[in-house]
Amino acid sequence: MNQVISWTKEDGVATLTIDHPPVNSISEGVVTGLNQAIDELSADRDVRVVIVTGSGDHYFVAGGHIKDFPKWIGKGVESGKERAHWIQAPFNKLASLAKPTIAAINGVALGGGCELALCCDMRIAEEHAILGLPEIKLGLFPGAGGTQRLPRLIGDGKAKELIFTGKTLSAAEAEIIGLVNEVVPKGNSLEKAKALAFEIANHSFPSITRIKKAMQEGLETTLEEGLQIEASYFSEVFQTNDVKIGVEAFLLKKKPTFQHH
Repeated sequence: MNQVISWTKEDGVATLTIDHPPVNSISEGVVTGLNQAIDELSADRDVRVVIVTGSGDHYFVAGGHIKDFPKWIGKGVESGKERAHWIQAPFNKLASLAKPTIAAINGVALGGGCELALCCDMRIAEEHAILGLPEIKLGLFPGAGGTQRLPRLIGDGKAKELIFTGKTLSAAEAEIIGLVNEVVPKGNSLEKAKALAFEIANHSFPSITRIKKAMQEGLETTLEEGLQIEASYFSEVFQTNDVKIGVEAFLLKKKPTFQHH
């Protein structure tokens, strides 16, 4: 396993940790490690929910590794596009992972760190966390999905305000605008994310993965087309063994025990 990225699993829940001191910035090693780890998590049949967090208690992921940036400058448009696609690749993999994902934001999540959190389905932030896309302050540009995922999550006007000004938000401010799901005391994000993950992991895996697909695919289309997508996945779920288990348990007033593949 890549030394800056590691993951562990427990009862269907995997925890992926970014450990790149001092601030968990997104270096070439982090990008490479994320690509590899997300492929492994996708393929691992025991993993049903994925948590993403940073090591330590101050930084989730502080942002891009800016020391690398000078060698990207002035190399031509095609070279710049290659760089963007290179950094977007693991982020897109995480965003399109069939399994539910939770960001446990244990500290600063700026720029690429905020963009990484945006790739997750849910975000739990510790009260001291700071979030935002401050790239404009360096004459830069959010190039790992920020200009696309932030407006889809919090709305166009608020996203433009944050990206155009580079303003950063406290965890409490981020919760108000829907950027994070919940704020917890310092040191508690992983514990809270795990509680949520175990709750999700106990539900039907064939159903939850189809629910995620229906929501993601439907968001990119019209309501009418989205309802067609919903109907298609709904019909698939009714062909699974889990739906038999769930309905029978309900009728017998028992708790269902789902298969987890």
